[in-house]
Amino acid sequence: MPSKNELTVAGSFENLAKISDFVEQAAQQAGLDERSVYAIQMAVDEACTNIIEHAYGGEGKGRIRLTCSVQRDGLQIEIYDQGVAFDPDEVPELNTQAPAGERQPGGMGLFFIRKLVDRAEFTFGTRQGNRLTLFKRREASHD
Repeated sequence: MPSKNELTVAGSFENLAKISDFVEQAAQQAGLDERSVYAIQMAVDEACTNIIEHAYGGEGKGRIRLTCSVQRDGLQIEIYDQGVAFDPDEVPELNTQAPAGERQPGGMGLFFIRKLVDRAEFTFGTRQGNRLTLFKRREASHD
């Protein structure tokens, strides 16, 4: 049976620890293994840092709302903000083969988010603002 929890905090770096704890509890409730818990925490931390820095242009300029829903096969997290919309299609794809000094700035956080979760979907301009939906699948048990 799916369960859903919600957390709303001011968009500030000091609240990242509270967000991480919230995500950890939900991930454990969803039965994610330790590695998957860490991965979803890192993805959410990166997304929330980007909201604070880019969507809001600094700390204390808006709120971040998270919902964590335990699904049959994993954990879905929705992150909402009212900041400047972000279109991931406008960010050039990160060339991981190029030397670090030759890479275009930007895109590293988006690259990591997509690598850390099984699905990342961006929705903008909704009544609720911007929404990032992340999904991390529960690994099959090998008993």
